[in-house]
Amino acid sequence: MRRGVMISPMNTRSISGNSSAMAIRNGSKRQHHAKPIFILLLLIFTPRVDSSWWYIGALGARVICDNIPGLVNKQRQLCQRHPDLMQSISEGANEWIKECQHQFRYHRWNCSTLDRDHTVFGRVMLRSSREAAFVYAISSAGVVYAITRACSQGDLKICNCDSLKRGQARDDKGYFDWGGCSDNINYGIKFAKAFVDAREKMVKDARALMNLHNNRCGRMAVKRFMKLECKCHGVSGSCSLRTCWLAMSDFRRTGDYLRKKYNTAIEVTMNQDGTGFRVADRDFQGTTKNELVYVENSPDYCVRDRMAGSLGTAGRVCNKSSRGTDGCEVMCCGRGYDTMRVKRVTKCECKFKWCCAVECKDCEDIVDIHTCKPHKRPDWLDIT
Repeated sequence: MRRGVMISPMNTRSISGNSSAMAIRNGSKRQHHAKPIFILLLLIFTPRVDSSWWYIGALGARVICDNIPGLVNKQRQLCQRHPDLMQSISEGANEWIKECQHQFRYHRWNCSTLDRDHTVFGRVMLRSSREAAFVYAISSAGVVYAITRACSQGDLKICNCDSLKRGQARDDKGYFDWGGCSDNINYGIKFAKAFVDAREKMVKDARALMNLHNNRCGRMAVKRFMKLECKCHGVSGSCSLRTCWLAMSDFRRTGDYLRKKYNTAIEVTMNQDGTGFRVADRDFQGTTKNELVYVENSPDYCVRDRMAGSLGTAGRVCNKSSRGTDGCEVMCCGRGYDTMRVKRVTKCECKFKWCCAVECKDCEDIVDIHTCKPHKRPDWLDIT
């Protein structure tokens, strides 16, 4: 029979006279015993933060399947079968993380990553929030983009250009011949689904359903912005004949699109049979098919909170004149800001010099940099 550890609540009672004096004398000892109990409770009731395949981006050229933390068995098998694809995913991971940080650079939560942390984003991803929805979508999109690009560039043995784009087709400008190298987006989506969704398909709970849904939204976002590129043939560029191919748009378009979806993300709850979810707002009219979904509300990210994974906004640069999310009032959560005057050197009075250089002068400006004040501790915490 397995033994369990039962922690019963301590009986409390009022202490007066000599008893209170004894309590004061023994206060430090009582606190000393309480500390291990608090740590034990923290370990029991604190959810574990799993490693993630996202950490592959930090490994760079050192991608070795057995050493990548956070991979489930199917992901590790795919890695061992296709090590060249893992290198592409590693390079792509750095790109989608930078895109995430670009999209949220003026927000309290700015997609911060933790150095040498296998979870990459820390405890903030434990909450099934809008931020988690965006990260899962942009990471899934990043894998599609990286794999598809590597196929077209001939970096992978298993795939190349889209061989189905052959023969003749038509658009609003007329007929054209398929040619060149069309990006093999369908292979990118197929592999991304197999690799990224592997972990979520191992469990059936609200968070897994949420992640699978947002992963799909990310994959489809890349395909949404495929564009037709053409080259004209004919006398004096008359474009009487055209050769065309499908190409992915810049990843920024995918990032911008998913950022808008973050703004309009829909809160959902798991249905009774556990096979799907329903919209929390009963008055909602429409479909969630192409929308990001979340289960829990986000923290305000104003102060450092290790349990929530929030780094707070103390020391963040803000815009004094803005009323948006980058403004000092919003960014600093009403705590106020400090102003520091600094000297900035920029290039100015640039002139083109034949041939072929641009000469500029160094100009100095004095600018004010505003940073959020730290969170003030409540006065009662300083009372001993």
